[in-house]
Amino acid sequence: MEYFDDTTNLEELEREINELNRYAVEIGVFGSDDSFYQMIAGVHEFGMQIRAKNKYLAIPTKEAGTKRPRDFDGLFKPKGKNVLALADGNGGIKVMFILKESVNIPERSFIRSTFDENERDWSEFIEDQIEKLLSLEITAEQLFERLGALIVGEIQKKMTDIRTPANAALTVANKGSSNPLIDTGELRRHVTWKVVRDDG
Repeated sequence: MEYFDDTTNLEELEREINELNRYAVEIGVFGSDDSFYQMIAGVHEFGMQIRAKNKYLAIPTKEAGTKRPRDFDGLFKPKGKNVLALADGNGGIKVMFILKESVNIPERSFIRSTFDENERDWSEFIEDQIEKLLSLEITAEQLFERLGALIVGEIQKKMTDIRTPANAALTVANKGSSNPLIDTGELRRHVTWKVVRDDG
């Protein structure tokens, strides 16, 4: 570690050490950025049971895509089947929606579990960064920015790698992949960090 005999350097060092107590890093999907993805993150992180407000939830098949039942003319429920379908023009039907009274989305923790798995490594990273701060190579704010980037990178990797609990077969068919937390990649992109400063 560098030895300081310069008053300016000592004052700067004291200031940065004091700054360590003023900064914090927040990790997650922030509602101020996009409340939809914050909701989706919460559902996956803790799991949820979704119940129909009326009789059934209409779960779209690949044929329906992102459309809703009201977007289709001629949609009907075949007798004895819990589906909504369209006539295919050849005497058969094309299933557009599966009808369910409730859907269980299992817990797939990607934030809490990443913290549990990496806490020791992150503590070592912080110790290394504090040494850099004491040598005035970085500032307190830069330390927290680096920590935020590291944690978010680990969370996003966990989201990419997670495989269990697996998606339902219909979900896999609809989105074309078996990764439970990745569809368009938008949820992963919305996981971010903010360095905040308390001047109080």
